[in-house]
Amino acid sequence: MDANEKNLTQFATRVRQVIFQYQTVQKQNADLNSQIEALDARIKELESQLQQAHIDYESLKMAKMIEISDGELDSAKKRLSKLIRDVNKCITLLSE
Repeated sequence: MDANEKNLTQFATRVRQVIFQYQTVQKQNADLNSQIEALDARIKELESQLQQAHIDYESLKMAKMIEISDGELDSAKKRLSKLIRDVNKCITLLSE
């Protein structure tokens, strides 16, 4: 019976070790799952920030294009005014 008791004790010890390892792995799995959830939340947050940054960039690009158009419009108005003055000078000179 001594051999049987020894085998039974070893078996009980091995079962306890397996249970302990299972609990350790289960805790690690829970930790990893919580990390995955946190990283998924962070990814969603960063994706929304990226999308907002893209929208802001497009808005700024459009504003810059409009600003350039306004500057060109002012420049065109000035050139046109200068041409009108030149034509008026020429008319004045011709009528004398």
